[in-house]
Amino acid sequence: MAELLRIESGELTADEILDALREGRRIIVRAEMLGGVHEVTLRHDGTTFYCDTPTTLHKHEDEEGMRSCVLKMGYAKDD
Repeated sequence: MAELLRIESGELTADEILDALREGRRIIVRAEMLGGVHEVTLRHDGTTFYCDTPTTLHKHEDEEGMRSCVLKMGYAKDD
């Protein structure tokens, strides 16, 4: 199993996040939301990208969907 990667929100670019996910790594992002700091898990199973937040599990069928999500939510810094 690939090594777990822990980052702060905005620490990596969207490309760096997607590269790590394609390598099979799970990424734990510390992000401010809902009035506090929470951990969000990003992962890829080879087909689908997942973004598991404290309130819901988002699924993205392709890299562009995941890229849009991590940028919109502020998990990635601008490329």
